[in-house]
Amino acid sequence: MKLLIDMNLSPEWARVLPAAGISAIHWSQVGRGSASDQEILAFARSGQWTVLTQDLDFPQLLFETSAAGPSVVLLRIRNELCPTTQQKVVAYLAANQPLLHSGALVILDDHKARIRILPLSPPEASDLP
Repeated sequence: MKLLIDMNLSPEWARVLPAAGISAIHWSQVGRGSASDQEILAFARSGQWTVLTQDLDFPQLLFETSAAGPSVVLLRIRNELCPTTQQKVVAYLAANQPLLHSGALVILDDHKARIRILPLSPPEASDLP
């Protein structure tokens, strides 16, 4: 698995993840800081990277385009630099590599993970409250 770390996350992740055996680069190492989210997704898709982000625009873009990739891991955590939290994120990523390789949106918060297989589609009328 290869992770592309979005600009809104600390470059520290580019040290934490490889130390756990996960290939990772921070967007600042490969692209312009002012790059659009679409540009970042296109780069990730072409290089088979999974995007690690805190930006809510990435799931929206996946939904709007019905894209089958790249996978996106959205962190909704209080403190991304907490070593215990980082260990939990790393463990989740390592355990779910096949899922991320096949195309998924994963939302990780401090207590749980939610997973949607790509491409995203609107809920069926029967699924609405």
